[in-house]
This record gives sequence, C-alpha cells and structure tokens, in this order.
Amino acid sequence: MKNLYDAVAQVMSTEWKGRDAAAHRHSRAFRCRCGNHIFFRNSLCLNCRSPLGYLTERAQVVPLDPGSATGRWRVPDDAREYKRCANLDTPAGCNWLLAADDPLAFCVACRLNRTIPNLDDVENQLYWAFIEMAKRRLVSQLLSLGLPVKSKLNEDPEGGVMFDFLRSAPGGPPVMTGHANGLITLNVEEADDAKRERIRLSMREPYRTLLGHFRHEIGHYYWDRLVRDSPWLGPFRGLFGDERADYAAALRANYENGPPADWTSRFISAYASTHPWEDWAETWAHYLHVVDSLGTALGFGLDADDLEAHAVPFTRADLYAPDDADADRFLNLMNGWIEMTMVLNELARSMGLPDFYPFVMSRPVVSKLQFVHLVVRDAREAQATA
Repeated sequence: MKNLYDAVAQVMSTEWKGRDAAAHRHSRAFRCRCGNHIFFRNSLCLNCRSPLGYLTERAQVVPLDPGSATGRWRVPDDAREYKRCANLDTPAGCNWLLAADDPLAFCVACRLNRTIPNLDDVENQLYWAFIEMAKRRLVSQLLSLGLPVKSKLNEDPEGGVMFDFLRSAPGGPPVMTGHANGLITLNVEEADDAKRERIRLSMREPYRTLLGHFRHEIGHYYWDRLVRDSPWLGPFRGLFGDERADYAAALRANYENGPPADWTSRFISAYASTHPWEDWAETWAHYLHVVDSLGTALGFGLDADDLEAHAVPFTRADLYAPDDADADRFLNLMNGWIEMTMVLNELARSMGLPDFYPFVMSRPVVSKLQFVHLVVRDAREAQATA
C-alpha cells in the first residue's frame, strides 16, 4: 500500500488537472459492501446494518463478517481474524480493529493513553469522546505516512509516545497542554467548543481545534525523535533557527511583546515566530493539515476542473531542496492546496463561517514545509528498511 503522501502526490502530479482523478480513492472516502458511503468514525453501516471496523493495514473502514468464535471478525479478502478495540463500547466509541491474537486489548491508538479523564463525570465522557475521535484521526494519518507510532507504556518505553488527558481541579491551576519526553498532555476542556473559542479569541488565534492541538504537539515529539540527534539537526538550525535559545524567555517575550511585525512573511502563524521549536511544530501541523485534507478531497473526486481558482504558483526557487527528485510533486501538492483553500474559504464565507484555512503561505513557509516532508520521507524509508 502506498503511503498517504505518495498516494496524494501521485494524483496531484498526474491527474489533478483531469476528470480521471475522480476514479481514485484515498483517505477518508470509504464504501460499504452495499455501496453506501461510510465514514472514518462509523462502526455500523446505516444502510445494510453491516458492522464496520477501521483496519490500519489498509487505512480503510471495512465491513465485518463473523469469525470462528464470538468476538472474532473477518474482513473481505483477508484470511486473518481480528477483534475490536476494547474501547468500542466506552464513550471513546473506538471502531478500530487489531489482530485477534494480539495480547493487548486496545488498538494501536488507544494503547497510547496513560491517563483518561474521570468518566463518572458526564461532561468528561463527552470530552473524551471528542478527544479520542481527533486522536484516532491523527494516529491513522501518522501510520498512513509511514511514521513510527509506538506506545511508551508497553511497546517502546524509551522512544514511544503516550497521552495524559487531564482536567483542571475546581479552583486549581489550569492543566497546560504540551509535550515533554514523549508525554503529551491535553487539557480535556479543549473539547468544549465554547471554552476553546474563548481561549482562541483571548489568544488572538485564527484557528484552534482538538485535531490542531494533536498535530502540533506530536510535532514536538517527532522533533525529538527524528531531528534532535540526527543529521537533520544542522539543516534545521539553518532554516528554523537555533533551538538552544532560551525557550522560557522566548515565550515570555512573545506574551509581553507579541510577534515581530513581519511574522507573516516568514512564519505560518504568529505563534510559530516564538521559538524554533514552535516554528517546527506549527509547520509540522500544517504539513499534516495539507496532506490529509487533500487526500480527503481527492478521495471524494475533487479535481482542478471543479475549481475556478488561480494564484501565482510556487516554484522550485521557493523550496528548501529545489533539486530533490520529488520537488515537482511537492510543488503540485502546495499549489493544489492553495487552489482548493481559495474555494473552500469562499464557501465558508458564503455560510457566514470563519475561513476553512485562515492562513497565508509565504515562500519561506513553503521551504520549511518541504523540509518537514523530507524528514518524514527519511523516517518512512528508515521504517521500511527496519
């Protein structure tokens, strides 16, 4: 199976300008055996009532048939048997599958949890459901890109990742969302739309979502994993800056003085201008936004002939590595993204909603995005070799 980037880039390169793109299916566009559209979160087809499960090896939601015993399932064209994640019947509602003989009860996404909120609280049940949906979307994309995803709890104590989903105690200090040494902490109240919107407005952010938090924080984890002790560190410092700069002082300066006046010409967001670590994490998150959203659009048959949007395209001169063999495909991806978001932003405005993608990509940002892509590609190739 092609990784997600290669699958999307191939269509962007060969068929983004032709109707044949509608024949290709990538990421998030699934059909049941009855022909009905089914979606990433579904565990049951609403048309034919077939049970459904997400199979990570295929990156697909698939219909299920009973297996050799209660709790065992088969999927079409596969002799193996599977079981459902133990979180299916919890508020998390996890529809993922794992091998029937896997000694663990939880799927590859749910086994990353170290701490979940107290489920005796009805609000926490709702928060956790939203959190797990966003996290599964993140993990499915990471796996589809060929990146290493291992639990720090029971698979890779040194290099793995785990999550604490915490809620501030009444009258106590707020839980701070962040990353430290493979542990990602998320304040579960970020799952409350009203509270998250108040924070977004107070921070003067154009965009704040659960999935955005996950993509940003996992970017910090992968910086530690893929850049910090690798040959990429020197090039990273040349492009993003020296991460050895005092991080606490940089944050304090940002909150006291705001971003530099010219931040839009060099960074994808105001927060990215705070420190090289934050620039990397923000750029990483946007790389994931672009690849996943384009994959979804292509999966539902969108191509350039559907769009009447034209912008000055990025060129090889805008790239970090203009002579890379994949440079043209990467440019097709970036330029296709600009075309698509121009239309989607106008659609959102037509509904009186905020922009779908409230960001402007400058040429230095495209260079940084290609750098992230090269690091991801290098990690994927290392995974394949291992």
